[in-house]
Amino acid sequence: MSDPTAPVRFRGGGFAPASSRYSAWLAFAAVLAVWQIVCGLGWVSPLFLPSPARIVAALWGLAADGEIWPHVWASFLRIAGGWLVGTAIGLVVGLAMGLFTVSRAVGMPMVSALFPIPKIALLPLLILWLGVGETSKIATIALGVFFPTVIAVYSGVDAVPRNLIRMAQSFAVPHAAIVWKVILPGAMPAILAGFRISAATALLLVVSAEMIGAETGIGAFVLQAGSLMQTDRLLAGVTILSLFGLAVGRAISLLERRLLRWREGV
Repeated sequence: MSDPTAPVRFRGGGFAPASSRYSAWLAFAAVLAVWQIVCGLGWVSPLFLPSPARIVAALWGLAADGEIWPHVWASFLRIAGGWLVGTAIGLVVGLAMGLFTVSRAVGMPMVSALFPIPKIALLPLLILWLGVGETSKIATIALGVFFPTVIAVYSGVDAVPRNLIRMAQSFAVPHAAIVWKVILPGAMPAILAGFRISAATALLLVVSAEMIGAETGIGAFVLQAGSLMQTDRLLAGVTILSLFGLAVGRAISLLERRLLRWREGV
């Protein structure tokens, strides 16, 4: 018979994710090892799928002779400019839609109608309006970032429990303070999730825009390597894009850790 005075194991973990620092690295290493073995045994032609060792060698050569850095810098500036512009406008519009009835009534149908349009299809029109320079490419990326940001911000604001807002109003808290202290913290998880989606969208659009109308950038580099059947250089460019994505994901994770401290222990 069990002891009734024995301590009971705590079962209220709240689905908190356990730390697993090395799992992703081990899985990634296993995939690379299998890939290298398959290519090393000659089961796949290097023309169609070069080995990881060849890709790393190509990436090292591109970095050592400086050929890749102008492309990296051009893509970085376009991504940063487009993401910042689209995110800033999306935050304002999404917050307005979440807070004000008129803004929601006007904005939601427009967002629903325009969001499904492939933004890269608008690049020729933007080039006609803004020219073939950087402005049209940044505008394309900003458009792609704007819509997921608006939806994330609006959804996050709309999901904030109304009881918290009513409680603040019952204590005569000013409207601006309610927005800053109650609504924005409650909506922040959805907003940061929107940042992840919009950052991935920016990466996709910068590659597409550079393939269509640019001489520099990772997209232009990948297109040129593919046309010359230099698959090791092509996959080196793809690796750089992947590193971009990992860096952005890491930055957003640090931002989540800083802005969502209030969730710890909940």
